[in-house]
Amino acid sequence: MRTGTLQVPGASLYHEVRGSGPVLLMLPGGGGDAGVFDGIADTLAARHTVVTFDPRGYSRSLLDSPGPVDQRVEVQSEDAHRLLDHLTPPGEDAYVYGSSSGAIVALDLLARRPERLRLVVADQPPCAGLLPDPAERGFFEQVYAVFRADGLGAAAAYFTAGIGGTLKPLPDPAGLPPRAAAMISRLGANFPVFLEHELRQFTAYLPDEAALAPVSDRLVLAVGEETRGHLPYRPAAALAGRLGGTVTEFPGGHSGYTDRPREFGQRLLDVLGRH
Repeated sequence: MRTGTLQVPGASLYHEVRGSGPVLLMLPGGGGDAGVFDGIADTLAARHTVVTFDPRGYSRSLLDSPGPVDQRVEVQSEDAHRLLDHLTPPGEDAYVYGSSSGAIVALDLLARRPERLRLVVADQPPCAGLLPDPAERGFFEQVYAVFRADGLGAAAAYFTAGIGGTLKPLPDPAGLPPRAAAMISRLGANFPVFLEHELRQFTAYLPDEAALAPVSDRLVLAVGEETRGHLPYRPAAALAGRLGGTVTEFPGGHSGYTDRPREFGQRLLDVLGRH
């Protein structure tokens, strides 16, 4: 594994690179970082140059200005584009996988910068505005209200219950190898930043359907098998219907790559291989 940092406007992006072959950029969910993909990265690296990174303001990707700031989808999308430009050989197309908030970034990237993207897999983007039910559209605002009123633990419990219990709790770092324990520590520090500065901002995002429609053949809208019937599944299904397509199910729940990494990694390779 190779590591590096890329200076972008307002931040430096820490990234890790494994394997060889076509570039596959992995975009983590809110508060996640490069380490969340450790369980599947080596599987994917058998066929791809796998790029994982910490989004700006999280973990090792430091902001130029002091203190956290509200995250913006278009800024993270441009960060992803700059990483691809930096790490993809000239003339080659890249693959992108995004999970949850990272799936929202992936949708924006495809809408704005489709020219070098071979395929985008957007896994359960929580675009609440796509949902017809007002209660579901307001769910993430309510999570934030619980966070402000009752604290981090109450918000985490409310969030997990509201998405159907399909998000597994983080393991105790005491029993983990040093790299995994360090990641758990970073994610714990990132979570309140995510709740305050990203959750509402990203879940209010509406995909640019007019821009996505002409490139919908390069978009796979993914869902977890265990999220069927729950909130994380429905925005992806709604967007797929609007674009004239269907969803593709992956093993596990809202974070199948950590729930069932072996099966998830192989499923992702299969999907990428068909394109």
